[in-house]
Amino acid sequence: MLSLPASVRIYLATEPCDMRKGFDSLAALVRETFGDDPLSGHLFVFRSRRADRLKVLWWDRDGYAIWMKRLEKGTFRLAVPDASRGAARVEIPRRDLAMLLEGIDPGNVAKSRRFACATA
Repeated sequence: MLSLPASVRIYLATEPCDMRKGFDSLAALVRETFGDDPLSGHLFVFRSRRADRLKVLWWDRDGYAIWMKRLEKGTFRLAVPDASRGAARVEIPRRDLAMLLEGIDPGNVAKSRRFACATA
């Protein structure tokens, strides 16, 4: 279970990344390709070409942290919305990241309708 502050956003790279990249290379990728600040405290998620590995880059007040997950079997099912074609990254909800890490395909999950208060 991920427990992140509500202010933390999660960005998923739409293109595969070289999994040999480390802290500085991933931070440079965030800066140059995404146009984001890697020191913002947001999570930046990268996948391998075969989609069997994920890396997450995060700035934690005094240094970078990288989390990596490698699947022994199968691939991560990444649901990149059609509207994001051509974009270097897309923002995903934290529930999608949690499902992705658990092996659930976020694109095939049916969410029931709930009440939503209209904002002014």
